[in-house]
Amino acid sequence: MRKNHSKKAKVLVLFTAMAFLFAQGVPANAANKTITCYKGTTVKKVTAAKPKCPTGYTTTKPKVTAKPTATVKPTATATTKPAADASVAFSGTYKGKLSIVWGDTYLQVTGVNGTGSGNVLGLTDMSGTAAAAPAGICDTFDAKGSISGGGSSINVTFDSSAKGCAEDESAPTTIKITGTATITGGTGKYAGASGVLKVTGTFSVKGGSKEDAAFTMDVSGNIKTK
Repeated sequence: MRKNHSKKAKVLVLFTAMAFLFAQGVPANAANKTITCYKGTTVKKVTAAKPKCPTGYTTTKPKVTAKPTATVKPTATATTKPAADASVAFSGTYKGKLSIVWGDTYLQVTGVNGTGSGNVLGLTDMSGTAAAAPAGICDTFDAKGSISGGGSSINVTFDSSAKGCAEDESAPTTIKITGTATITGGTGKYAGASGVLKVTGTFSVKGGSKEDAAFTMDVSGNIKTK
């Protein structure tokens, strides 16, 4: 009896060991299969030894028909170009009064007050100062000023070519001025302006220590704006 019991125990141990080895070598769910079933846009997964799709489902994945996408035409985009400097023609005649102080060796214009007409771009008011130390009947002078109007203005400075030439060696006489004025900026719509203006004009003096002299001045050229 003990021998039979011992044999049964050995057989039981053998089968247990084989079952253990089988379990270690093969996944527990190796006998099961998983399939994917489709019905329209619904998807189900079925896992079984012999899986079958539910009624109405199939293992064939439906083809997705892509809807045609609307063709978007490229819109024209505005190309922003850097604004090039604009140049506007300027031409006018200014008439007004010079306030003059005479010294033994110099002439000083302490004030200029003139009004312009013509293509002056709204810059109708002229003001400025000037000085000269004439050594002869025709000599250079220094001058600067502004021409303004309508809330804008340009600043000008005469260059070294500016000259004043008297018709006579002593007063009373008429003095003719010629030269080139450089635009050195401005205000309003002429802020940052540049350019060159040609200037010619005349005024008459009597020769007193202080006097007001009438003047006429023609100004022309181009104003470059930014």
